[in-house]
Amino acid sequence: MEQTALIIFAVTYVLLLAFPRIRAHVAVLAALLFIVLGIVPGSAALGFIDWNVILMISGTMGIVSMFIATGMPALLADLILEKTPTIRWAIVALSLFSGAISAFVDNVATVLIVAPIAITVAKKQNVSPVISVIAVSIASNLQGAATLVGDATSIMLGGHADLDFLDFFFIQGKPGLFWIVQAGAIAATAVLFFVLRSNKQEVTPQERTEVTDYFPGFLLIAMIVLLILASFIPNKPDITNGLICVALLVVGLLREVAKGKGAQVIKDVLVDIDYFTLALLGGLFIVIGGLTQVGVIDRISSFIANLGQGNVFVVYTVIVWLSVVVSGFVDNIPYVATMLPVVQGVANLLGVEPNLLYFALLIGATLGGNLTPIGASANITGLGLLSKEGYQVGAGEFMKLSVPFTLAAVTTGYVLVWLLWGLGA
Repeated sequence: MEQTALIIFAVTYVLLLAFPRIRAHVAVLAALLFIVLGIVPGSAALGFIDWNVILMISGTMGIVSMFIATGMPALLADLILEKTPTIRWAIVALSLFSGAISAFVDNVATVLIVAPIAITVAKKQNVSPVISVIAVSIASNLQGAATLVGDATSIMLGGHADLDFLDFFFIQGKPGLFWIVQAGAIAATAVLFFVLRSNKQEVTPQERTEVTDYFPGFLLIAMIVLLILASFIPNKPDITNGLICVALLVVGLLREVAKGKGAQVIKDVLVDIDYFTLALLGGLFIVIGGLTQVGVIDRISSFIANLGQGNVFVVYTVIVWLSVVVSGFVDNIPYVATMLPVVQGVANLLGVEPNLLYFALLIGATLGGNLTPIGASANITGLGLLSKEGYQVGAGEFMKLSVPFTLAAVTTGYVLVWLLWGLGA
């Protein structure tokens, strides 16, 4: 059964990389094969889907649809264009903007907020939005590890290691993950600036767009605040963040109904939800759940735990870079969930501070998702938005930007975590 699951998994990811237009169909077909072959019990298949992520995407897509209709993204694009002399600087500004939001909002939600702005900027300048949206996606993944609420992996670490929101800033008198990620962001942004050196087109200022309604913008701000506040609630349901996003969407739709425009707005919102991306993620969740169930991810975890033969630096290095490779092709949520107890056990056996290996895991697994277009939900979402605009992005085109960006960020984090937590271990 394990061998069959691995074969299907390998074929699935080759097809996902080779045929971006039918990624959702491939993922759903692979999930159905897992169910038909008994790798995943039919009664348990839906349980493998991360409904929190699905609800967050759906709710945020709906809010963002209303947000775009108000003209606010276009206005933000105008303001960015006014402050940036070239397309190169505009893309860097958008990536930094995406990172700043993603430190406090789920990566996928960040992409859904910022990518439309990047697309609008590109349209105003008559250039392709592909590079801008890729930059937004990978910057959101990078900053997702910065705070407790930035990414699902951070939330899982906080729950497992009993870390609160402030522990990500300072813990045991040392800088926490937030500052380590910021150092990585500086290095990665420098690399991004270099890679974009040929994008020297001057920005043409545009007349500022008039905003017709500020309420959807307030809904987005409310979403950020509520997601942060929800991180402090103990023992909350797993789908809390998703319910927050969907509830705020319902509030927005009810307001439109009260204004007498409900039918048309609801229709527009339903059309704008990217069902292709939702199907792709749903299929991948089931496939990865099946791999976890048959023991593939456990086998990887055991392999890591048995390496090093007592050498802390070797174990630390393996955890970081193997996590980068694995998360480049496998969704990092089940991987991190499996590895957290393994990492804790390894730390206990070696007699080292667990945060050293916890941070190694998060640096590798969260930032490593940037390597490929299917390594993180945010990347899949960004490419889904580009597809709706008529741009099909291949793996090679994506990785020209993502690989140097990721290596710069991970290497910086790898060195800093060891200097802060590993010396003397």
